[in-house]
Amino acid sequence: MKKIQLLFIAVALLGLACIAPAKHYYISFKTAEEFQDFLNRKTGRYPLLSAHRGGPMSGFPENAIETFENATTYQPVIIEFDVALSKDSALVIMHDDKLDRTSTGTGLVSSYTYAELRKFTLKDDEGKVTSFKIPTLEEVLYWGKDKVLFTIDLKRGVPYEKIIAAVRRTKSETNSIIITYNANQAARVHELAPDLMISATVKSREDLERLNQMGVPNDKIVAFVGISAPDKSLYEYLRNKGITSILGTMGNLDKSAKANPNKMVYLGLVHNGADILSTDEVVLAGNQLSILRKKLVLKLKNLYIK
Repeated sequence: MKKIQLLFIAVALLGLACIAPAKHYYISFKTAEEFQDFLNRKTGRYPLLSAHRGGPMSGFPENAIETFENATTYQPVIIEFDVALSKDSALVIMHDDKLDRTSTGTGLVSSYTYAELRKFTLKDDEGKVTSFKIPTLEEVLYWGKDKVLFTIDLKRGVPYEKIIAAVRRTKSETNSIIITYNANQAARVHELAPDLMISATVKSREDLERLNQMGVPNDKIVAFVGISAPDKSLYEYLRNKGITSILGTMGNLDKSAKANPNKMVYLGLVHNGADILSTDEVVLAGNQLSILRKKLVLKLKNLYIK
């Protein structure tokens, strides 16, 4: 009998070992200056993924904290997410103007108060209803401390002032980048918060020159170079200016990489000069980046595995 009991205990322990918690790859910068030094290319190159809308996959809906956490089990990541306004001006995380596609709600986000939005739950890309709730901006920022970097996208009508205030309240200057889409927006954000990092569209030298003319300095710019791979010379130009580049692969590049996994599309894009890939394919792209980092023996002192 004792032998049988010991056998059951051994089997139970083996089962627990098999369901051990997943490792998480976290990035932590202790100061805003340290964070900006990394983005200003002062600490050596370490290519990263930006998980578009947080890296949704089966069971994990876009723009959910649980999805963001899941992404960290694959890679050290930047989390790109979207901020919208509720009827009572709460900053909530939602991409679409309407709730229908991604939640159990219907109609416009802006027609509900935050308390009403909390009654809904989120759906994954396959339409499966989860138990996950629509988070607020502050909830996301507090969650992400010492875990991930953020690129914060604003939906129409969301004032930059409110985003900046939330970054200040949560002391998220150490891991937040605010997304802008034109030079006027970038100049406005820099005027409001000259210490914060800005994602600005830079598809040519002329785009960067215009940003500079409007008062946005290079050391506050992360350059979004578009959703198709630019010429290598643009990457070299930005690198010489101390500017990190983001290439958006969501769309055709992701489709090509998924259809041809053996071609190592993502590895080639980074080898060509991209520093960050904003992707919908966190697992596939991450595997290829891991191969590149290992091959080139690239290290990031701010990476923690827990």
